[in-house]
Amino acid sequence: MTDGHLFNNIFLGGRGGTNPGHLKISPGGILWKKQGGGKAVEVDRADILGVTWMKVPRTNQLSVLIKGGPWYKFTGFRDQDLSTLTNFFQSHGITPEEKQLSVSGRNWGEVDLNGNMLTFLVGSKQAFEVSLADVSQTQMQGKNDVILEFHVDDTTGANEKDSLMELSFHIPNNNTQYIGDENHPPAQVFRDLIVQKADVGAGGEEAVVTFEGIAILTPRGRYSVELHLSFLRLQGQANDFKIQYSSVVRLFLLPKFNQPHTFVVVTLDPPIRKGQTLYPHIVLQFDTDFVVQSNLSMSEDLLYTKYKDKLEPSYKGLIHEVFTTILRGLSSAKVTRPGKFRSCQDGYAVKSSLKAEDGVLYPLEKSFFFLPKPPTLILHEEIDYVEFERHAAGGSNMHYFDLLIRLKTEQEHLFRNIQRNEYHNLFDFISGKGMKIMNLGDMQTAKGVAAVLQNDDDDAVDPHLARIRNEAGDDESDEEDEDFVLGKDDGGSPTDDSGEEESDASESGDEKENPGKKDFKREVSSSKAVTKRKSRDGEESQKKRKPKKKKDPNAPKRSKSAYVFFSQMERENVKKSNPGIVFGEITKALADKWNAMSAEEKEPYEEMARDDKQRYKSQVNDYKNKNPQPMMVDSGYESDS
Repeated sequence: MTDGHLFNNIFLGGRGGTNPGHLKISPGGILWKKQGGGKAVEVDRADILGVTWMKVPRTNQLSVLIKGGPWYKFTGFRDQDLSTLTNFFQSHGITPEEKQLSVSGRNWGEVDLNGNMLTFLVGSKQAFEVSLADVSQTQMQGKNDVILEFHVDDTTGANEKDSLMELSFHIPNNNTQYIGDENHPPAQVFRDLIVQKADVGAGGEEAVVTFEGIAILTPRGRYSVELHLSFLRLQGQANDFKIQYSSVVRLFLLPKFNQPHTFVVVTLDPPIRKGQTLYPHIVLQFDTDFVVQSNLSMSEDLLYTKYKDKLEPSYKGLIHEVFTTILRGLSSAKVTRPGKFRSCQDGYAVKSSLKAEDGVLYPLEKSFFFLPKPPTLILHEEIDYVEFERHAAGGSNMHYFDLLIRLKTEQEHLFRNIQRNEYHNLFDFISGKGMKIMNLGDMQTAKGVAAVLQNDDDDAVDPHLARIRNEAGDDESDEEDEDFVLGKDDGGSPTDDSGEEESDASESGDEKENPGKKDFKREVSSSKAVTKRKSRDGEESQKKRKPKKKKDPNAPKRSKSAYVFFSQMERENVKKSNPGIVFGEITKALADKWNAMSAEEKEPYEEMARDDKQRYKSQVNDYKNKNPQPMMVDSGYESDS
């Protein structure tokens, strides 16, 4: 590859654990993306100061030194990758250096300070390496010991059980690497170098700026938000979180049009943990019109060197703008604001609900973001398709519709209760982004859904219902058992005491492979029954209804299909996997799961159905011998609800 090399299953190391991802090395630089989305590392070619190789257990590690930044460590390279990438780097003006790992177990050696990295060497081999950006404080213990304290980073708890808290170095007076005098021993010289490179003396534990009494919606509470040089701190009455800027993936500044509040979302990878709950998004809520003036507590040398063109000595303006600007300057994270989308009601977002929680859905240029709870970020590149659906309340409530977003991982997000006047804005936005929109039969989504949303009438044409009627054709009526007379209700559908499962004992190919179709048939039959009843209201005085034939309680119950056995066993699992799922969605989820199963996976249920069919035939023979006259039999399966 002349343009670069792509490697899969490459791990990015550092505090917070190792994360697998994809690494691309090209003449323009290095790009690493976490698998499944989230953290990304992009290094420009001009910012690379050096590259080193090291053989580590079971694999190879590539370390990249960045200007004014840390080493990035990538592991997972094969032995045959070494020569290929060495030649590639050399052809672009970078000579990789090979390092060796010390495995002797000795703890006496030399300290090498390179940039903001501290490397401990034993016999010219590397024993361990730490980033000085993680050092929160240094102190002398006696005249010869230097203690390094590391940040308590709450994001490390998401992926790691243990975290480095402290290192102690003993530097004797006869040390020749750090030469001092009686009043300034070598240990003090070493500490001064650490303070200079780690920036702990240019701010230390003192916050650069503090925002008091900020309302945070997740994790819920009111906190004082402190912005330090290398981390931010959320200090509340019950909880205290410390988060390194290296864990900040992106910032979102999302105003609420004509509302008194503005959301600022800090997206983390890895997330912070509170109990057993992980929080990948910190959702802060600011008063939109509140003006603040903030002066940064930072030395001029630091401000005009490291943070030149990033920060100013003081700020005055709207609180959410000031907070975002300072946090961006300290963390170097990118800020996402609303794009071109505009709604009818809320400016930059549409009112919606997710998992029984009311909120707003922001259609952004590269993602959808639902806020405030549960904060749900969906990247456009992760979406398989979207579908506009009739509101779950049915034809009697045409003021709302639902938006289903299905991911390539087969996970689905259903945003409900969206006002119908938002449809055209959403459809234009989604189609403009080139996302796949599911069609409604032969009608395009734009025409089909619009026809529904534009009609207030309770009897408005439902394209979903029309499609099912066309598909059902002459198969709408259920077959009768040739030996028994099945009683009919007023709507023409077989009497069924199950209330939910199919009412036909026959197992045609379509019904076995598409169990969801039976549910739609019942919906069609039910709709026809309502229509017929309306048309008969004026004729009931002239025509007498035929009396229903009484069902024999001793008649054998019909056999169950394989799908019914499956749904009875899996219904509770679907409920547990989808808390808050409504009744109608359970049947759809079961049907989708059944249709996705292979023949081998369906076989246990098919066998149960065959056994039950034999049971039914045997009971029918016994029943016919005892009851020679045709009687009503149970036409439905046992309910699995």
